[in-house]
Amino acid sequence: MHILIVEDDRSIAENLYEFLESRGHQCDYADSLAAAGRLLAGGSFDCAVFDRSLPDGDALSLARRLRAEGSSLPVLMLTARDTLEDKLAGFDAGADDYLVKPFALQEVEVRLTALVRRAAPRKDAGVWRQGPLEYDATSQELRLAGQALRLPPKALRLAALLLQQPNRVFSRRELEIAIWGHEQEASDNLRSVLHTLRRALGEGAGVEVVNIHGLGYKLVAR
Repeated sequence: MHILIVEDDRSIAENLYEFLESRGHQCDYADSLAAAGRLLAGGSFDCAVFDRSLPDGDALSLARRLRAEGSSLPVLMLTARDTLEDKLAGFDAGADDYLVKPFALQEVEVRLTALVRRAAPRKDAGVWRQGPLEYDATSQELRLAGQALRLPPKALRLAALLLQQPNRVFSRRELEIAIWGHEQEASDNLRSVLHTLRRALGEGAGVEVVNIHGLGYKLVAR
């Protein structure tokens, strides 16, 4: 995931940044509303973490602006404000989730993953394509240049996920959760499913799954 962290407490921001990057995510950081606004205007993010109390205002104003502009960016609000009124104000402003400080870094990642998964296009929304490869969600059929590919369920789920957001880098953890419902202790499990899909696509297919070193995998057309 590409995550925007908006937090003016440097130690908290560094902990979030280092942990999420170590988990294979890409992060950008802003310590004010103004800096966050510039990053949002110039970048594409999968989700964002907002601290409410920033030097130049309350992050609720940024959440309201995003929603007014039609943005559906998933927003997790992190704050020390723990009253029911504060939480309701956060959701009313457009936050998708609310986590009170202090928090566990692992819980931040899990909540962000859930928000991004819910924001992804529905699997029954139609047909996804990348080059000559397409997935029909209604029939759950994968086709390459018009010819159906017969794949085992796990490889089919992998192909469907990659096709929903082609050119996006998925971390190993995201793919494992999508395929098995939880992380795998051995990385060989995911590699085996990737090998099955790559073998089905073959050489010179015009589309392939590529490994982005240290980040994850994405589906690209050649």
